Amino acid sequence: MTQYTYLILMALCLVLTLPLEFVFRARVYRRPLALISAVAITAVVFSGFDLLSIVWGWWSYSPKYTTGVDLFGRLPIEEVVFFVAIPICSLLTLEAVRSMLNRRQKGV
Repeated sequence: MTQYTYLILMALCLVLTLPLEFVFRARVYRRPLALISAVAITAVVFSGFDLLSIVWGWWSYSPKYTTGVDLFGRLPIEEVVFFVAIPICSLLTLEAVRSMLNRRQKGV
């Protein structure tokens, strides 16, 4: 179970923030091009930084806590999933707050 804990945590983050799309009208998933471009930029930049850091020996990941599925030969899939899931959760939260503030200003 330890090897899958991180992936489960990322899935839970996505599941727990999903209602923000519908309940608070975050409208993140309704704008797929904006979502993909925002997440892609983050994932590419930070995955690249992580990959270089691994190659240069600045840090590593314990096989005890990762699934063993690596991208580009060294980057654990868990790390890439983090760089996709957390920006989505952050965008959902930001847009939900914006939606609530807009409704409050309009007196709805």
